[in-house]
Amino acid sequence: MLVTRNPTHQCAGPFSRRRFLEAGSLALGGMSLTDVLAGQAASGNTGKDTSVILLFLSGGPSQLETYDLKPDIPSSYRGIYAPIATNVPGITICDRFPLQAKLADKFSLVRSLHHNMDSHSDGSITVLTGRSPQKPDPTSRSKSKHPDFGSVASKVRGMSRHAIPPYVAVPHQLRMTRPGYLGLHHKAFDVGDPSAKNYSPPQWANVSRQSGETLRNRRPLLEQLDRFHDGEGQRNSLQGTDEFRDLAYRLLTSSKTRRAFDIAREDDKLRDRYGRNQWGQGCLMARRLAEAGTSVVTLYLDRLKHLPYIVSNWDDHPGADGRPGHYAQYLSVRMPYLDQCLSALIEDIFDRGLDKRVMVVAVGEFGRTPRISAYDGKTGRDHWPQAYSALISGGGLKMGQVVGATNSKAEYPTEQPFTPQHLLATIYHHLGIDTEMTHQDFAGRPIAILDNGQPIQELI
Repeated sequence: MLVTRNPTHQCAGPFSRRRFLEAGSLALGGMSLTDVLAGQAASGNTGKDTSVILLFLSGGPSQLETYDLKPDIPSSYRGIYAPIATNVPGITICDRFPLQAKLADKFSLVRSLHHNMDSHSDGSITVLTGRSPQKPDPTSRSKSKHPDFGSVASKVRGMSRHAIPPYVAVPHQLRMTRPGYLGLHHKAFDVGDPSAKNYSPPQWANVSRQSGETLRNRRPLLEQLDRFHDGEGQRNSLQGTDEFRDLAYRLLTSSKTRRAFDIAREDDKLRDRYGRNQWGQGCLMARRLAEAGTSVVTLYLDRLKHLPYIVSNWDDHPGADGRPGHYAQYLSVRMPYLDQCLSALIEDIFDRGLDKRVMVVAVGEFGRTPRISAYDGKTGRDHWPQAYSALISGGGLKMGQVVGATNSKAEYPTEQPFTPQHLLATIYHHLGIDTEMTHQDFAGRPIAILDNGQPIQELI
């Protein structure tokens, strides 16, 4: 286990604290350059050139209004949307997803996911780490004790040869997840909102103002990091310091790294196709990063800045956050944005021949109650982890199929029930990560990446 200690405020010799901070002024997701690259230098690499893009529909989308419609159930359960045919006979999805309906041969649906954590934090932790909190927290304030799959990928695979961060979050990492005992240098690199005017990753701001000569002049400063850490008794906190030093310099100066984040290089027509909002441009950024060598990109699809929060969040309780009226009026605004960005991402990945390398997953932390809740003239659906759906595209997997099924009201799986562990095992399989691999927790105990769950064989 790589242990990183907090440096003291004094540096040995002529290498001043100020110059040390300048050398690492590019912060990655709240971490300094030195912290992150130290961890990456100590990490392994599977050698597998694959990536995963996760669209996390935070709040929990309704299975009955997205990918598992039940048009013949009683009105107290049935949503107002109708199923539409796709380009794969026998597969139907919501009529609010006309663009995805044309691409069903390029994705598969898993309709039989389930778990038992019904708060947002607990559900998200379960879905993203494969481990449920031992003590449920109904207040949705819990934090994960175990690393999420992006941090695991960062630890196991390390940074690519092009010095592209292995784990990136758009716009930021979910608040309930953290790298835990893998070390802070394996948290996500937060990139902010790629749809912003004159966009640049927040962590790039200081470096973007520096000339190439200034950055080249920083290499001697980086070369003194070894002596600084050794002098502070931190010999064990940096492993492979030669590689660390080289990676640090490459990340500061690499044209490939900076090009990967330069979304303005994309054709305007393609940017329009994705949608000129943070969901659309976030998906486009994710494709660029996956193409450049990032292992995991997570997109937090929760809020669209140009829409009220009550419209763009997926937590469709009756009256949630002051929402008046029927929950469908908010879904009707929100869902076309998802349809646009997700369909553009899938199509773009296949058009570029990335469908074997890049796996796309769209899922939330749970589904919604089959029975519609109503009070005081407001309607909605509450949390329901007992049944929910996921869309999976690319990754060299079998496309154009539905895996699993729920009962007539989408209350629980009736065929091929799968847990978040099965979905994560499928993701790890694509990334070339052995789920039986162990890492030491803070007490020195070996913890397997996953305790149970095999890849979904129907997809492989």
